[in-house]
Amino acid sequence: MAGIKLVLAIVQEKDAARLIDALTEEGINATMLASTGGFLREGNSTILIGIEDAQTEQVLRTIQRSSQRREQFVSPMPPAVEPVDSYVTYPVKVEVGGAIVFVVQVERMERF
Repeated sequence: MAGIKLVLAIVQEKDAARLIDALTEEGINATMLASTGGFLREGNSTILIGIEDAQTEQVLRTIQRSSQRREQFVSPMPPAVEPVDSYVTYPVKVEVGGAIVFVVQVERMERF
């Protein structure tokens, strides 16, 4: 039996549909879960993909093509310990998008 991998890809919500579409076109099943990023507190999606070892590089290339990094202006959140009225917010340019990907060896996978 070939080895099985679980690929967990955390992508910005804006990239999730494009990634799911690309995986579906390649015949790869995936499950999407809504999640929230810690730094910007914006919507992310965590994509769960169960694959055979031989598909790993193909899936990683698809994730990379579908999840592009880009710059965006955001207003920082005020610190919780300081009064909000003394905190001045100026938009800051940050890099968003891309993907954080974990590839985990799986002992067994079943489809029912």
